[in-house]
Amino acid sequence: MAEQVSPTRSTLLAKREQKRLALQGVELLKNKRDALIGEFFALVQDSLKAREALNNAAKDAYFSLLIAKAFDTPEAVESLSSTPLEVHMEIESLYGVKVPKISAPDAGGGLSFSPIGVGAKTLEAATAFRRLTEAIIAVANTENRLRKIGEEIKKTNRRVNALEQISIPEINEQIKFITDTLDQRALEEVTTLKRIKAAILAREAEEQGIVSAHIEKGAGL
Repeated sequence: MAEQVSPTRSTLLAKREQKRLALQGVELLKNKRDALIGEFFALVQDSLKAREALNNAAKDAYFSLLIAKAFDTPEAVESLSSTPLEVHMEIESLYGVKVPKISAPDAGGGLSFSPIGVGAKTLEAATAFRRLTEAIIAVANTENRLRKIGEEIKKTNRRVNALEQISIPEINEQIKFITDTLDQRALEEVTTLKRIKAAILAREAEEQGIVSAHIEKGAGL
């Protein structure tokens, strides 16, 4: 790969700048990863709490339903199942990660029967199922965020590893190749200059010797 790089000073400067940007990218990605890991562990605790709240809400709703069936008519109790539920979804950004968030502002509200026609136990069951719906949504939101953050951590790790283990070593190899080539050229140029200088000096010495010989010959006459 290094042999495919043009060994020029301009290329060397470009590769050094590329390495600087790659190292800067690694640092930024590691900072992002650390922040995501912190958020991930916080979400783990939130997820455990949401799961616990869901289990409690489910038990309460089931128990309230049994009580409602014992105190009220089947028609009144079954009317709970026809209660409409409007669900909203929006997209949030968390450290650049797009995370959908579900909400149901009127969860369990807007009952399709009149409170006059049912007993207090059925109304309590309706309230319990409203809390259960809210708990389900809370678990869905928390665990979805947890999954998205986990995927982003893996993705960021792959990018860091690619830079540290592939891109940056490759750039270092290219820089070394260019540097070695330029040093070799400089050495050859110095050697060539020395040879030229030596040849010039030898030529001058030879010419000086010829001149001296002529002078001595002339003096002998």
